Amino acid sequence: MCGIIGYIGSRPVVPVLLDGLRRMEYRGYDSAGVAVVNPEGITLRRSAGKLVNLEQEIQARPVNGFYGIGHTRWATHGRPTEENAHPHRDCKGRIVVVHNGIIENYLELKRELQAQGHEFKTETDTEIVAHLVERETRDDGLDAAVRRALVFMRGMFAVVLVSMDDPEKIVAVSNGPPLVVGLGENEFFVASDVPAILAHTRDVVFLGDEEIAVITRSGVAFTDFNGRAVSKTTQRVLWDPIAAEKAGYKHFMLKEIHEQPSAARDTILGRVSLDRGRIFLEDLNLSEDTFRGLEKITILACGTSWHAALVGKYLIEALAQIPVEVDYASEYRYRNPIVTNKELAIVMTQSGETADTLAALREARKKGAASIAICNVVGSMATREATGTVYTHAGPEIGVASTKAFTSQLVALQLLGLYLAQTRGTLPAEEIRGHIEELLQVPQLIERALDASAATEKVAERFYNRTDFLFLARGINYPIALEGALKLKEISYIHAEGYPAGEMKHGPIALIDERMPVVALAPNDHVFEKMLGNIQEAKARGGSVIAITTEGDDRIVAALDTGDVNLSMPATTPLLTPIVMTIPLQLLAYHISVRRGCDVDQPRNLAKSVTVE
Repeated sequence: MCGIIGYIGSRPVVPVLLDGLRRMEYRGYDSAGVAVVNPEGITLRRSAGKLVNLEQEIQARPVNGFYGIGHTRWATHGRPTEENAHPHRDCKGRIVVVHNGIIENYLELKRELQAQGHEFKTETDTEIVAHLVERETRDDGLDAAVRRALVFMRGMFAVVLVSMDDPEKIVAVSNGPPLVVGLGENEFFVASDVPAILAHTRDVVFLGDEEIAVITRSGVAFTDFNGRAVSKTTQRVLWDPIAAEKAGYKHFMLKEIHEQPSAARDTILGRVSLDRGRIFLEDLNLSEDTFRGLEKITILACGTSWHAALVGKYLIEALAQIPVEVDYASEYRYRNPIVTNKELAIVMTQSGETADTLAALREARKKGAASIAICNVVGSMATREATGTVYTHAGPEIGVASTKAFTSQLVALQLLGLYLAQTRGTLPAEEIRGHIEELLQVPQLIERALDASAATEKVAERFYNRTDFLFLARGINYPIALEGALKLKEISYIHAEGYPAGEMKHGPIALIDERMPVVALAPNDHVFEKMLGNIQEAKARGGSVIAITTEGDDRIVAALDTGDVNLSMPATTPLLTPIVMTIPLQLLAYHISVRRGCDVDQPRNLAKSVTVE
């Protein structure tokens, strides 16, 4: 999703804006621009393509000032051109706006404004905002004009504006997509993501829905859309800014793959007692009676988080003996779901700002469900709206293709499943202690799994030019086949499909030939013999097999030919196997993408946080 940055203070604004935009490049974008205010007026610099193009434009035509706004755009309305790049202006060029999200009724508003004499220069819905505010401007300030304009706007949006008619002021509006205000020493920031401002301040305020921040050199005032004052809490962000850098790795994705042992460890720490055989989740904010009275759990998620949710279904049903349904958050509210007050809705979202997931959360809560968010970002919208939260402690994830956030979600689901079992009495303390002992081994297991990096790089050298892959698994590892296929699609642009292996004969087997690699997850579990049969079926049709097996189990190796590959992963319990099986699939996707010369960290057409529908 697009990136927003704004600054007002005593230092030159352009370096601050460019630095903020650079730190949000991972969100994905196709154009960029800044608007700088000085006594002579508002100066814009914009360019299509990567941020380096904007930097070259500014170098060729320098601009100076002490406050302004900037933006990286991901096209929704209008092509990715310099003309359509943000910021956008009103007719007179005195009001400038940057915007994330969608103005749903923009065509209706555009026709109305054109009839009133407003002239439009772009194809975007964003330009509507500048003209609306222009129309609503009186002599009572930019923020008052913005509030009047908001009455006419429908949709989910974050908007930041400046005006020459109300100088030394930035107005920021949140209604769905995230905005955070940074509080510095006699300087203030606004951004769509914390990393954009973390180099300058750790004290932040997260805007909620239908809230406005009016930022001046003397401070920040927070109101709702009606102008009523809103009390906000300042939060201190403890992330290390160095954690948002590559730390010597070639790509953020590779760095984050290798950060998974520490991310898993940090997600576990402080939440388990081996001596007592107990799980502690302090932020659930729900009574034990609520958990004991549950009749159903629904997990709502999108993309990679949806795959984690599918694993969560196996985990929670096995541990807590309660039915679990997994829904695409993007579809949930459109089917009028049946919800009772004996139901728990769990939303899974790395960012906590995914628009579809938030909408699903609101639908479930409206219909009476208790709610929990499994989330990586403190203070995000999901964590504010859900009754309780299980934080993953993966730290900032910069690469668009999720890696450490995914495995941290799997760890968090294991913790939650054990907590539910503990609370509902479905497992004795001694058995929970055994699960905790195994869970505490996960960071070391991931470290051992990462030793396969060199072997997967060799596999990538052999298969990187293939056009199709098939990923197969059974049981609790089936969602990992889906995730492996998604990772390969996301960053290498190879067509890949994940299937439960038992479904292979119901269609996908027709695709298998000598050009089709089959990635088969075959750990030593209760369905191993079934997977062995599926592998033999694939080989009988000419497919090359890349088998992911358990260390020390040579039964599949005996069935493989010289053209096949076996990657061995460390042994663990069946419920934790998905975490270990994930690692070689991430590495395989990464190395294939690198061999193909793709943009690993910023794959085409994708954004890190999908904050619009």
